[in-house]
Amino acid sequence: MNDCAFCLIVAGAAPATMVYSDDAVCAFLDIRPITRGHTLIVPKVHATELDELHPDLGARMFRTGHRLARALRVSGLASDGANLVLNDGTAAFQTVGHVHLHVVPRKHGDKLTFAKGFLLRRPHEPNSTAAAIRAGLTALDQSEAEGAQG
Repeated sequence: MNDCAFCLIVAGAAPATMVYSDDAVCAFLDIRPITRGHTLIVPKVHATELDELHPDLGARMFRTGHRLARALRVSGLASDGANLVLNDGTAAFQTVGHVHLHVVPRKHGDKLTFAKGFLLRRPHEPNSTAAAIRAGLTALDQSEAEGAQG
């Protein structure tokens, strides 16, 4: 195992507040969130930058980000939208050398709160936040299952 912080989280050797995991990616709360519910999606295999990431895995990350953004809308966090951002390389402000997609919940009229969050970057009740996101994912699953039956 290398000393990459995200690889350590994927391996369970470093703490994180996990909200989703499958065979290829996992998602956990950012420890320095811009807004409540700010989540990072990482591939389970190490890739420092996009040049090292298989395009299919990148697509899987984005599909997961899409799903999490939708879950945030139906969760107790009730976001109105989301920013999905991937900073590729240090020139693009990538601060951890492992590809990751940010899912940042947004609300109408939150410009000042968003700017303040960008500067302060402090955790927002991580356990209840993660529980709300997981509940949103469950609500999406149930809605899709009902739609498939009807």
